Amino acid sequence: MDDYVETPYDYDDQPYATRVYQGFGQADEGASLVYGPNIKDWPDMEPLADSVLLKVCSKILDPVTTTDELIPSGETSSYRSNPLGLAEFTLSRRDPEYVGRAKAVDKVERARLAGDCPAGVDPALKDVFAVLRAHFGDVSMKDVEIGSMIYCIKPGDGSAREQAASCQRVLGGLANICQEYATKRYRSNVINWGMLPFQMEGEPDFEIGDYIYVPDIKKSLDGDMKAIKAYVVGKDLRELSLYIAPMTDDEKKIVKAGCLINYNKNR
Repeated sequence: MDDYVETPYDYDDQPYATRVYQGFGQADEGASLVYGPNIKDWPDMEPLADSVLLKVCSKILDPVTTTDELIPSGETSSYRSNPLGLAEFTLSRRDPEYVGRAKAVDKVERARLAGDCPAGVDPALKDVFAVLRAHFGDVSMKDVEIGSMIYCIKPGDGSAREQAASCQRVLGGLANICQEYATKRYRSNVINWGMLPFQMEGEPDFEIGDYIYVPDIKKSLDGDMKAIKAYVVGKDLRELSLYIAPMTDDEKKIVKAGCLINYNKNR
């Protein structure tokens, strides 16, 4: 290196001054963020309703379901800043029909939120609510939140990938039901994205396409959550016993708010 000769040069910071926003100490709150073509905002997530109707959109009976099965890495990496684009890959290696099923349920819920009749999108709901009214009295479609749900025996093993939960949520996911969660971090992600972390004992007595009604879920969150009555809706009702392991007060507030984003926004 003894023969190294330093080359003189002039530093010109004008390209940075004209192309990069210099906001330190001079924030412009009225300025709009400029998004690249594959950078999308998070869709709105609604607060939890008093009662929910879950449609089973996937049922996985493997001993363990990994986060890489819930949302693959690799080919999906270019969609990490595009929540809905990334969600198209949810369970793609394990249950390729899941996304279509979940999106169909989300379409029903969006109709409800818009003030339209959900049964206009999914006529099967007429029979579902007829059964519910026969047992519970006046159960209104406009008051019951409708969302998708997945069942796994033991979900969430593997990397700490929050997209494993967020992708379900942006597709309209409202809950997971399982026998146990493989990791605390996956369960925490389910909660932070506003989904109900249900558990149950024994074998699941429901199939893909079934509806599960959980009345007074917000009241259940305020209780001990050890025995939550739910109902599989067919020609009649089959009672299903669910429970939720202990949650902190903040976690309960997050789920009620619809997600951690909403919770922080409301504080």
